[in-house]
Amino acid sequence: MPWGRNRSGRRAHPVVVLRRLRVGVLSMVALTALLYLLVANRAGEQMAAADRTRQAIDNLTAAREAAVQAKDELTKAEEATGEVDLIGAGTGFANATTSVSTLLTSATKGNAAGEQGLHHIQFVQGQLTTCLQLANGPQGASAAIAAVEDGPERDDAGRDVRFTGGLIESLEDLREIETLALEEQLRSLWLNPYLLWPLFLTPVAVMLLLACATGHVVARHFRQYPSPALGLALLATASVAVTACSDPLLPGRGWVMAIALPLLVAAGGLGYVAYRPRIDEYRFPHP
Repeated sequence: MPWGRNRSGRRAHPVVVLRRLRVGVLSMVALTALLYLLVANRAGEQMAAADRTRQAIDNLTAAREAAVQAKDELTKAEEATGEVDLIGAGTGFANATTSVSTLLTSATKGNAAGEQGLHHIQFVQGQLTTCLQLANGPQGASAAIAAVEDGPERDDAGRDVRFTGGLIESLEDLREIETLALEEQLRSLWLNPYLLWPLFLTPVAVMLLLACATGHVVARHFRQYPSPALGLALLATASVAVTACSDPLLPGRGWVMAIALPLLVAAGGLGYVAYRPRIDEYRFPHP
């Protein structure tokens, strides 16, 4: 049913139109508040997950460095004694491999590659166990060194096949797949300001049209100017929307939310007050 007409098809009274316009304005303020809270929640969750993935990538980088150190310690011990299989790989090697194991476990908490990532982490942990067994077993340090530093196999196109090399190469492969997962997380709608612009500006644009329609009704039928409170309500709503679009992480910050939500509440109050003087001129029931 058109806003300018009632159920009988006759033109609706201007006050009835104003009531409908007021409902529309308040609905756009409420929608902006809902979108704000939704973006603050979802963007915060996405960024928290991305931060965990970044930490996992840092752990894997450190684990690879520890694996290189383990290989160096094993090489030093072998060159110094030539009998690593009898006296063991040494404290340095043990400390380095323990660090690799600890960092791998920590990286699991930030895994963003799903089941595939967990499977690869378990595979690398198995490689580490094999390296330890080789280093401390009868097969000698040379086998352990090879298990740590072997290069990857290549496919028919000459590209490296992931998780076909030694421990160092597998840790690098694991870091690469977690980096790809991080990039996917950062492409989320909730972290893309360019995709948030239409989401937030649509209710603001509708609110602007409603304000223009209100100005027309007030000027034509009441011979008055629209209330400045309506412009302030539009300005407050637009400022919150633009802030949320400019940086998806801003809505979730405590000090920003402490300003934005009261501002939207004030916008709703101003929107309600802006229509009251004209509506109060008539005292008949809503048709």
